Amino acid sequence: MTRLRKKALIALFLFTLFIFGTMMGLRTLKPSDGFSDLAPGMGEFVRERGGDHRQPVSNDMVVSPGQSHLASDTKVVFTKSDRDYSIFYDVQIFYYLWYGTPQMDGKYIHWDHVLVPHWDPKIAPSHSKGRHTPPEDIASSFFPELGPYSSRDPSVLESHMSQIEAAAAGVLVLSWYPPGIADNHGEPCEDLVPAVMDAAHRHSIKVAFHIQPYKGRTDLSMHDNIKYIIDKYGNHGAFYRFRLTTGRILPLFYVYDSYLTPPEAWADLLHPAGTHTLRGTPYDGVFLALVVEERHKHEILAGGFDGMYTYFASNGFSFGSSHQNWKAVKAFCDGNNLLFVPSAGPGYVDTAVRPWNNHNTRNRVNGRYYETSLQAALSVRPEIVTITSFNEWHEGTQIEKAVPRKTVSRLYLDYQPRRSDLYLELTRKWAEHFNKEKDKWLM
Repeated sequence: MTRLRKKALIALFLFTLFIFGTMMGLRTLKPSDGFSDLAPGMGEFVRERGGDHRQPVSNDMVVSPGQSHLASDTKVVFTKSDRDYSIFYDVQIFYYLWYGTPQMDGKYIHWDHVLVPHWDPKIAPSHSKGRHTPPEDIASSFFPELGPYSSRDPSVLESHMSQIEAAAAGVLVLSWYPPGIADNHGEPCEDLVPAVMDAAHRHSIKVAFHIQPYKGRTDLSMHDNIKYIIDKYGNHGAFYRFRLTTGRILPLFYVYDSYLTPPEAWADLLHPAGTHTLRGTPYDGVFLALVVEERHKHEILAGGFDGMYTYFASNGFSFGSSHQNWKAVKAFCDGNNLLFVPSAGPGYVDTAVRPWNNHNTRNRVNGRYYETSLQAALSVRPEIVTITSFNEWHEGTQIEKAVPRKTVSRLYLDYQPRRSDLYLELTRKWAEHFNKEKDKWLM
């Protein structure tokens, strides 16, 4: 009898251990650790409207169908690839150009990112300091199949466009700083944009611009930025435009950290009666603002934006990135004639650059987190879905190919037991599903 009790207790212990491990692995499939956890330092953490309803369009007039719109073909069949692919311009993916290597750039750029200290001086000393030392120790929890690469390398650009093509994402949303300006940890890279545009064009991919919050960004400087982008790239075959229901065709711009500028300043730029308005000029566009807190919805509307996007891939991190809030945000946007563009991501882990931020990690669970995120995005029937990201390696949101890697000092995460192209395949699967669903919404 005693022996049976011991066996029963051991079995119960093992079962409890199994359940605990399973729950920890799946915890990231639902919101947790919300925005309030990071609210005191949000400024440091986050930085590292017209009237017409709008439709996506490429330069060759391939239009994405949306609810209440005329349906038309969104598919592009390639003839330059080793196999025929269809891509979809209503699936748009965030892309970063800030990586460098000694061979191409004279030094490592971004792969050697510093460990960002915690904003609370009482907590900061308890976490690691310093910076990464590539090539074996890079500022990422995953290791790219291409190794720590340079964004200036033509072979890297070609590989990236091939991967994005394979994923069926039709629009590359390019992180952009004005000429001579860079993020706090990088070097200016606006001179690389023509090469990106050319590489994208070879794969029938379009390019939209994701304008970053550089030092001194104002509504006036933004006026100059938009003029610069349209004047320089507007005639390129890869430049992405969006068709209004009125038939007008305008460029689409994402504005990161838009909340740093007051809505009344944005109104000067984006309202028809603004003091230096873009509306009705050759530099008009479709402008999407970042929604982080709930109050940002009203500020975005007051500022004259055409819509809002969520960006962050950590479900529950902020109001805007929480899947459970997307239905209400979409209803707000529908009621005010704004676009709502949810952002889906494969997971989140930025502890390689923010060692104190483990509570916002979202485990990938072999692709299940990504599919949950994509399903949440599609459930609100958006016109566009964005993917965060193709290659933001610092925050572990990349769908770019990654490989297993173990060094003397590091053991990197990987996509095993699945292949390195797992997230490209999942993106294509859901892009195709998204467009089939949109056809049904139109019926």
